[in-house]
Amino acid sequence: MDTRVNIFQTQPEAYKAMFGLEKYIASTSLTSTHKELIKIRASQINGCAFCINMHTADARKQGETEQRIYLLNAWKETTLFTEEERVILEMTEEITLIQKNHLSDATYAKAKSLFTEDYIGNIIMMITIINAWNRIAIATELAVN
Repeated sequence: MDTRVNIFQTQPEAYKAMFGLEKYIASTSLTSTHKELIKIRASQINGCAFCINMHTADARKQGETEQRIYLLNAWKETTLFTEEERVILEMTEEITLIQKNHLSDATYAKAKSLFTEDYIGNIIMMITIINAWNRIAIATELAVN
């Protein structure tokens, strides 16, 4: 198999901009748990092995349990996730699969009942950022180490 383009080398300014988004999201009030749940779930939906591997390892380092990681793709069928986490996961699915139903009014209303507009904005930005990273990793076939 041919090696695909290394975006970091060929597009360093684009990578710098992406890392700027990462730096920004790190400065927000979005909790580490919320960030990692978004990153893992979007990466599962997109089928990004590189990102799933990276973010499950990061989540474990931050204290996430194996059970919750294993059941994340079936979160609707468990009671392991808080109401806030469930809304964030629902937003992650709807925004990642935006072509299906968009971010529904019902889901947005649930988010508004639990979070400030600022926090909702941070959730949307995190979902957007990880979806961009997933697309880069998949398109360039980044290898899982």
